Amino acid sequence: MAEDAATERRTDAVDRVRDRAAELAPAFGSTWTDDEPWRFLTDLTAIGSRMAGSEGEARGADLVADAFERAGLADVRTEPFDLPAWERGSASLDVTVSGRDGEPTTRSFEALALPYSPGGSVSGELVDVGYGTPAEIDERDVAGRIAVASTTTPEGGRFVHRMEKFGYAVDAGAVGFVFVNHLDGQLPPTGSLTFGEEAEAVAVGVSKETGAWLREYAVGGTVGGAERGSVGGAVDTASQGTSAESESVARAELSVEASTTPGESRNVIGRAGPDTDERVLLLAHYDAHDIAEGALDNGCGIATVATAAGVLADADLPLGVDVVAVGAEEVGLLGAEHLADRFDLGRVKGVVNVDGAGRFRDLVALAHASTAAASVAEAVSTATRQPIAVDAQPHPFSDQWPFVRRGVPALQLHSDSGDRGRGWGHTHADTRDKVDDRNVREHAMLVGLLVAEFAAPERDLPRLDRDELAAAFREADFETGMRAADLWPADWD
Repeated sequence: MAEDAATERRTDAVDRVRDRAAELAPAFGSTWTDDEPWRFLTDLTAIGSRMAGSEGEARGADLVADAFERAGLADVRTEPFDLPAWERGSASLDVTVSGRDGEPTTRSFEALALPYSPGGSVSGELVDVGYGTPAEIDERDVAGRIAVASTTTPEGGRFVHRMEKFGYAVDAGAVGFVFVNHLDGQLPPTGSLTFGEEAEAVAVGVSKETGAWLREYAVGGTVGGAERGSVGGAVDTASQGTSAESESVARAELSVEASTTPGESRNVIGRAGPDTDERVLLLAHYDAHDIAEGALDNGCGIATVATAAGVLADADLPLGVDVVAVGAEEVGLLGAEHLADRFDLGRVKGVVNVDGAGRFRDLVALAHASTAAASVAEAVSTATRQPIAVDAQPHPFSDQWPFVRRGVPALQLHSDSGDRGRGWGHTHADTRDKVDDRNVREHAMLVGLLVAEFAAPERDLPRLDRDELAAAFREADFETGMRAADLWPADWD
């Protein structure tokens, strides 16, 4: 009987989405032929840096507000909030090795400071910690050394965020951190070390090609097929720093110029549908790292949301939908945190966060331990015959997190990038030429249907139980890394 009822609910949901799609057919037709998404993305990426707290981010907020007005949203407004604004200066990485004649030789490599790295200089041996997982860091003696870790994670395992890698390495005694891109192209990556506060150690990103050299020079790296600083393939921590062998290990000097000062960011908010007590939130961040145009991360995402706003403005919605462009995501989800703090979350039925949608052809929907949210994505996928890969696994590294940890069901939408991971995101190559705006327009239509189904009176979206949510994060092997990154909620203990 219960199985029959569940099947009936799924069938009803698919039929409801199909009816909604038929109702919105004129809006979909306009969306398909509209050049507004591309023009908006062009204007946004033409700004240059949209780093949190910068003049460029403020200009981006103005562009978003104009786009929301053109989309037909009501009550469009901008809400400022304070933040620690990080500003990039120069960075350097110099490595000194012994040549064949025993004379030291120093080589300099291109490096980018990672946001919230403090200014300063450190020196020490490089130590290769592989992917930077806790287990790998535990296998190395990183104390007093500079840890070198990849941007990717082992096959078959969960994604391990740079904040986890950095935090765990520093907790283990590392004095510096080097983040190595796993993709070709001489592209050093960037990305924040913390959620909105200056980090404890200097850190930089380097290209894959630079990383190949650093790993050869590092403790635990390979030289001529043998592991440097090892005996029989295992690192000989007892002899490190005392033998002639250890003298052959490179020493590195890592320097960063950067500052963290009081600053201001802003959220842009508009409304589709009636002004009801219960709401649905549709989010995307519009800020981006300062080293590129931020077209993929998250220009495509905010363009998708601005386009979906036009679809929702034409819909006969039973609930109000607050459409929000959040600032300062890249430096710690600060706009989303501000939003969650000021909203009565008891009134929020659910959250749809668009972070990376519009980049590539197919959508991925992360349901963050909510089976009800997952079923929304499944219903829309079935009704539209559009592939939406649904993943129930939670994570704390996008704008749904301030809501999910408080029990609000959420979907996070991004594009399936195959084995590229973040790809060009967070590098100099995150530029508009990588974008096909057909993906933005198609994903905007799907987002409109997803949000409308969240808002449907027949759609039950139970709150996430705190203990069950904590258990889901533990089962997904997040606890150790989240504690290292200072992200594990105190009330989950």
